Amino acid sequence: MKLWDKGIAIDYKIEAFTVGNDRELDMHIAKYDIIASKAHATMLQKVSLISEIELHELIEGLDILEQQIEDGTFIIEAEFEDVHSKIEYFLTEKYGEAGKKIHTARSRNDQVLTALHLYVKESITDIKALSNSLFNTLMEKAAHHKDDLLPGYTHLQVAMPSSFGLWFSAYAESLIDDLYLLEAAYKIADQNPLGSAAGYGSSFPIDRALTTELLDFDSLKVNVVAAQMGRGKLEKSVGYAVSSIAGTLSKMAMDVCLYNSQNFGFIKLSDAFTTGSSIMPHKKNPDVFELIRGKCNVLQSLPNQIMLLTTNLPSGYHRDLQLLKELLVPAISTLKECLEITNYATNGMEVKNDIAKDSKYDDMYSVESLNQLVQEGYSFRDAYKMVGNDIFSKKNKPTKQLSHSHIGSLGNLRLDLIQKKYSKL
Repeated sequence: MKLWDKGIAIDYKIEAFTVGNDRELDMHIAKYDIIASKAHATMLQKVSLISEIELHELIEGLDILEQQIEDGTFIIEAEFEDVHSKIEYFLTEKYGEAGKKIHTARSRNDQVLTALHLYVKESITDIKALSNSLFNTLMEKAAHHKDDLLPGYTHLQVAMPSSFGLWFSAYAESLIDDLYLLEAAYKIADQNPLGSAAGYGSSFPIDRALTTELLDFDSLKVNVVAAQMGRGKLEKSVGYAVSSIAGTLSKMAMDVCLYNSQNFGFIKLSDAFTTGSSIMPHKKNPDVFELIRGKCNVLQSLPNQIMLLTTNLPSGYHRDLQLLKELLVPAISTLKECLEITNYATNGMEVKNDIAKDSKYDDMYSVESLNQLVQEGYSFRDAYKMVGNDIFSKKNKPTKQLSHSHIGSLGNLRLDLIQKKYSKL
């Protein structure tokens, strides 16, 4: 069944190509199309386009389908083009005329768009919850290890003293920036496009304010053309947020892979979180973080893929937009998976607290030695040259006998301020 079927046969190869994998992807939005259909049916009854009996039948049928989705028994068979045709067929077979009326005053375009808006809103809520769990884990690790020194690196050369408290909380605060973008994407998704039909509205006396309230949207997408133009813009806004979070996870994963190696030896992953080699018995590989890095690097290309797909499309609907689901839905699933596993693996991470005792890190105290000379009355430039000459002539090593509170910004680690920023989200 096809919603646009007028009895004209279509070439099988053309049909297979145009449908693509829509049936599989539509399983992710089926629940939301049913929720939107309930609101739409309720509105149709209010404006007298269907009767109370027909509304009762439609809600009953939609409840059955919703339960099937929850039970995992709902399927979209090959004879249906998409989830929308499957739902309408089910309602028509079960209730006759009432089922035929469910599509009144709407188009498949605003059906898809409304379902996507609802799907994105719930997905963002899930991503925020997973990000919250990771944020809390990172902050707990930061508080526990705030006094454990960690060599800081620039250009992959030993630079200045840092700490695991700074390292863990840096990624926690970076997540806050990512969540700002996620909040912006949610605000864009939180607008009701239902009633825009094919992008030019409906001449029926529909009540879009009612469906906005029933579907718990914050506001209405007022201009029907703008609503249709939102297809692509919605996905792009989510893509930027997904890409931003993925960038944070990817960078952290790279750090973990470096710090876990024998050459650095700053952290140790639980043996249960590592994998081995088929020929080298000693190997304990950080495959989980390598895969997080790889998956998240791919996710960072999402905004570019969406932009390339939608660039130069004029207003109105175009079948190109169908492909947006192929980009967005798997990306959201992958990000959720990466957030969950990053949190899980970070919880099992052990920190080494005697790293700074190794003599190869002695030079990282040079700035503190310089600062001490400045406090004793030397100019910064003279102190810089004195410490530099001592290091390169090997006369003296920079002092390591400094109190922890005087080493760079380590004594100023304000986890409370980071927590305060996060609480405002």
